Amino acid sequence: KTMKKLFCILSCLLAAGCTSFEGNPYGETLRSLSVQVVYPEEYASFLREGVPVKLTDRNSSNVYTALTDARGVAAFDVAAGHYRLSVLDRPDASSVFNGAVEQVDLAGADRNVSVELKYAKPGTILIKEIYSGGCPQDPPATGSYADDKYIVLHNNSFDTYYLDGLCLGMVAPYNSNANNPWTSTDPSGNIVFRDYAAMPDCIWMFPGTGTDFPLEPGEEAVVAYYGVDHTQTYSQSVNLNRKGYFVLYDMVHYPGNRLHPTPTPGDQIDESHYMKVLKKTGTNTAVVYVISQNSPAVILFRAPEGFDLDAYLANDLESAIASGSVVYSKIPWEWIVDGVEVCNLSEATRNKRLHTDVDAGYVGFSAKAQGHSLYRRLDEEATASAGFDRYVDTNNSSNDFYERETQSLRE
Repeated sequence: KTMKKLFCILSCLLAAGCTSFEGNPYGETLRSLSVQVVYPEEYASFLREGVPVKLTDRNSSNVYTALTDARGVAAFDVAAGHYRLSVLDRPDASSVFNGAVEQVDLAGADRNVSVELKYAKPGTILIKEIYSGGCPQDPPATGSYADDKYIVLHNNSFDTYYLDGLCLGMVAPYNSNANNPWTSTDPSGNIVFRDYAAMPDCIWMFPGTGTDFPLEPGEEAVVAYYGVDHTQTYSQSVNLNRKGYFVLYDMVHYPGNRLHPTPTPGDQIDESHYMKVLKKTGTNTAVVYVISQNSPAVILFRAPEGFDLDAYLANDLESAIASGSVVYSKIPWEWIVDGVEVCNLSEATRNKRLHTDVDAGYVGFSAKAQGHSLYRRLDEEATASAGFDRYVDTNNSSNDFYERETQSLRE
């Protein structure tokens, strides 16, 4: 019995040693990391003890959290490796601070790093839900269907918001695993963004002359990819042929819509709710508007009051940029009202596309073609106080969103 017990102990130790080596190629070496949190100069008074700093292992996805001391410094002792650093601080109901360092190399030595926080004010109009992954076809068919995409917007404020003139689109690249030519990384591991978001293909704008489409506090608007009842063909899909819904429909720029369920939106979609193609980039010959199934980066934006957006977009020398043979529209980050970055969890490579001022993190998506959607978390305390649904808005999708198993519009 003693020999058998000793053999078991030795076997366990050997197994543990092998597992540790395979999981961490840098061995058991510990590294020290000191993180200095830096607030914008005008918000320096927010520097304080107890702000959580998160360190994520880029290899294993293990997450470690340390709290700042009174100087705004957080300390870690972790295994040697490569990490991502992030800070989310919401000191009061009207202020949000986000910051991130994408690449922290602790493989070879201890490090001291600084993370500069950006201030953001919670928005009024929010992206509440993104459904782009599609659903399975009905048995005995084994394929999938993905032309039933939609986006839900929500007025999270106490004031009426007018959708008229609000713009919607995607930020390049289409997928999170693609190489991103619009960013670089500095020696400290911080992502360096251009001064603008590069928007491929098309910019859509809500119709109206200024006050035609009000959204009251707590009210929502649905934007459908194809505004038809998709459940007539696929039972696990959604009915997007409903009064009040908006639809991405333009037969001049996207005549390929004829290939889909019907050549026109459903009979419940009013023609006044057809979204307007504000600009389709000149060299783009696509006949169908494309949205990534598993990792779109979605933005809402509005040009500053009094700014001639049509004139700006008409001047390609000012508003357009080319990468290879593809032309993109340049939209300044400060115009963006809300944005959500989605990353494909089935891919190891996840490249950031949205500026950290817009979305300091990302929401992971794991189940394409299963009817799953990405949904903003309800702020239960704020909802109880306001008397209408209010959702979490920290400008960080890692915190604000989750993946739900069914579309919210499915009956």
